[in-house]
Amino acid sequence: MTESALEVVQLCKRYGSVTALNELSFAAPAAKVTAVLGPNGAGKTTALEICEGFRTADSGVVRVLGRDPRSDAAALRPRLGVMLQSGGMHPGASAATLLDHVASLYASPLNTAALSERLGLSGLGRTPVRRLSGGEQRRLAFALAIVGRPELVVLDEPTTGLDPQARLAVWDVARELTQAGVTIVLTTHLLEEAERVADHVVIIDGGTTVAEGTLPELIGAESASVLTVRTREPIAVNDLAAVVPTGVTVREVSPGHYLLTGEVGPDVTARVATWCTEHSVVASELSLRQRSLEDVFLDLTGRELRP
Repeated sequence: MTESALEVVQLCKRYGSVTALNELSFAAPAAKVTAVLGPNGAGKTTALEICEGFRTADSGVVRVLGRDPRSDAAALRPRLGVMLQSGGMHPGASAATLLDHVASLYASPLNTAALSERLGLSGLGRTPVRRLSGGEQRRLAFALAIVGRPELVVLDEPTTGLDPQARLAVWDVARELTQAGVTIVLTTHLLEEAERVADHVVIIDGGTTVAEGTLPELIGAESASVLTVRTREPIAVNDLAAVVPTGVTVREVSPGHYLLTGEVGPDVTARVATWCTEHSVVASELSLRQRSLEDVFLDLTGRELRP
């Protein structure tokens, strides 16, 4: 891993009887996009709020650009950009006034007119924040987070509510930032998006890190694939496992829905199709694809709904 812009070591945080963070550790490489993923309630927001200096940990160490986010808050503030999941903007201020005001707080801000043009905010200058659509508010929040030319940007669910064009514009700007040496740390529930934009991934569950690494490290070898099998009637998993070669795992997602993972190629697909034919099993789906970040996420955090 390259030099880390953000380091979290054995971070702990409790709220009464609830343990939000349980010796959480991870790092964000400098000038890269790090996605911090996890189910609802996993501890992502709490961890990032501690890194931003908004909360205090019960124990553990946090280093943001080599500094402590609480004791060195004054020195870090001009070097950080933060996009909250919601709020943080005066509802009565116009978009242009708010962006110009925040830009004025920094020594060398980005050109607000050019930034507004890139993010589709130019026509919203006089519109109060409270009258902006959800997507427009997210684009403005992103602009506010980066207008000061920060060295590290924390984005909490940055593209929620954005249409495809706006999402593309945000990530075009974000990629330009990392190419200029800026570190980006984001949380998102859009796993396909995380897989597309992240250089480094951290998966959190139960307040602790359950996996961390680059996408190839987490997803596995290029040969790792997933064969989805759907049948009209449930079949025995052991019967299906007996058909495939060693190294291919078979999991029942639900009765009639099975996933085969590993070195799954056309030969395995053909074996399963032949087996179904010989045993009069009607397969409504036999589809082969590469293993994804979502597969890794669900394998590590489970497929059951959380309360």
